[in-house]
Amino acid sequence: MGTPDFAVPSLRALLEQTERVEVIGAVTQPDRPKGRKKELTPPPVKVEALKHGLPVFQPLKLRSKEATRQILELNPDLIVTAAYGQILPEAVLKTPAYGCINVHASLLPKYRGGAPIHHAIINGEKETGVTIMYMVKALDAGDMLLKRAIPITSQDDVGTMHDKLAKLGAECLREVLPGLLDGTIKAIPQDESQVTFAPNITREDEKMDWSRSARQLEWQVRGLCPWPGAFTIWKDKPFKVWKAVCEEKEVDREPGTVIKLDTKGIAVATGKGILWLTEVQPAGKRRMTAGQFVNGRQMKEGERFEV
Repeated sequence: MGTPDFAVPSLRALLEQTERVEVIGAVTQPDRPKGRKKELTPPPVKVEALKHGLPVFQPLKLRSKEATRQILELNPDLIVTAAYGQILPEAVLKTPAYGCINVHASLLPKYRGGAPIHHAIINGEKETGVTIMYMVKALDAGDMLLKRAIPITSQDDVGTMHDKLAKLGAECLREVLPGLLDGTIKAIPQDESQVTFAPNITREDEKMDWSRSARQLEWQVRGLCPWPGAFTIWKDKPFKVWKAVCEEKEVDREPGTVIKLDTKGIAVATGKGILWLTEVQPAGKRRMTAGQFVNGRQMKEGERFEV
């Protein structure tokens, strides 16, 4: 059970385990309109599953009686989920002999929820990782079977960490399966006192607050790139910031003030330090380097982004 690109390596990992595992079906979200032309597009897991001749189920609501019946009729010994996007009903959770396990992109119990990669970077974490855990009724609260960490570098954004964690998730799945099937692996309960949450990103999460430090704003930009993107307001319109670099240098200007414009980028005063905007997208325009934007002479030093 999975939907986006993140889940594809995990599906491939299962398909490789031909001696121990037979994948009998894939459950994914329905096809959705995509792009400017709103063409109906299948999710990546469906595309991968069909390549291997797997039956694909795409219930609009997994909790419906019909969807539950279809899954129970498959009589699975094990259900593996990875970024599926729907909550499994109790009848499905109880069916497989080996249970239902999930590939989650965080070091649980930190960052339970739908946007763990985003929030880990936004909060300036030095590392994140993948946890394989049993699924229970509560959100990402099941006992853990395996946990692996990797560093978040200063160059990483959501896109690069997504790809690293998708690969790591598949590796963890390969590692955990033998012990799970043999009954030799021991599940470890999560420490409830250490729980944090990573809810889906909202519009408010995307807006830059210039009273914060340059370091925090750099984390925010990286934690929202390449989707959905951080933004500020310039001349009453959204102004997206795709890439930015923190300079921990004190400046006596109001937060949000443009203090320098050159080919390096746009230097903006913050609550603490300077944030250099290096890749931007004005409203109605394409994404561009800040140098290209500056060359257009559309902004002047002393102007201010909305705080």
